[in-house]
Amino acid sequence: MITGKQRAYLRKIGHTMQPIFQIGKDGLTDTVIVAIDEALEKREIIKISILETAMLDTRETCDEVARRLLAEPVQAIGGKFVLYRKSSNEKYRKIEVPRK
Repeated sequence: MITGKQRAYLRKIGHTMQPIFQIGKDGLTDTVIVAIDEALEKREIIKISILETAMLDTRETCDEVARRLLAEPVQAIGGKFVLYRKSSNEKYRKIEVPRK
């Protein structure tokens, strides 16, 4: 669980990012989950957009993906959400989250 200060720091990083995934009418397929998992491992923080045709709630989708991938939901606004998970591989660790 991250603190409010840590979440604000991660929101600041995520604000300038472009979404690297789009969830469409097929919703959260296993293929999408695996791709997001791999991206989180390499990037630590990612932004995802949900297309209108998906008919999914952004907050619920964000929470579901975070739960399945053991990630932290950072922000969910409109049709976009940001997730963070510290990489298990030191080679990919780039983000220094402030201490509590």
